[in-house]
Amino acid sequence: MIIDFEKSGGLVPAIIQDAVTKNVLMLGYMNQEAYEKTMATKKVTFWSRSRNCLWTKGETSGNFLNLVSINVDCDNDTLLVKVIPDGPTCHTGTDTCWGEENTSNPLLFLTELQDFINRRHEEMPEGSYTTKLFKDGIKRISQKVGEEALEAVIEACTGTNEQLSYEVSDMLYHLIVLLTSKGMRIEDIAAELQKRHDPNWDKKRREAKAQGTMK
Repeated sequence: MIIDFEKSGGLVPAIIQDAVTKNVLMLGYMNQEAYEKTMATKKVTFWSRSRNCLWTKGETSGNFLNLVSINVDCDNDTLLVKVIPDGPTCHTGTDTCWGEENTSNPLLFLTELQDFINRRHEEMPEGSYTTKLFKDGIKRISQKVGEEALEAVIEACTGTNEQLSYEVSDMLYHLIVLLTSKGMRIEDIAAELQKRHDPNWDKKRREAKAQGTMK
């Protein structure tokens, strides 16, 4: 990775992003020495422009930024630093330097779950229920999706929201297994729904249906 430290007088901006939540936590600056120390210690270190020295985030507060990865932009003069933070990032005590809460969107977990199921499909470890489903084949997986969907419908009609949440989770898990077995991902379904959100989606078919001319 080539970083052009000289373009801005020896410093490059370092955008700090939570690797899990994807939220931007802060902006700091690194010189060559700060970058090398960050890579060596796996604790994010900056160059303090006010104190004119290196400072490792968290060395006083204990709120370290644990390094996950560093990428450089297309001009080689800005860094994207992905981290796992220990506690709040800002010196004021807030999660980010913009006063935002560093909370994760639970929907992001669907991609994490999809990646996990993909690994199961590739590695097929013994003793895994997901492995067993893949070995049982598409008909059994499809049957499980139908069974779980029926249980979700029953809970929606007669059960509690907690029970409904449980059964829908089972259904969604088995659906992702089904998609994986067909070489698809849950994001493919999200993309289809996004396409349908366009008011012009399927407009010709709907107009033909309304006019009674659909074949």
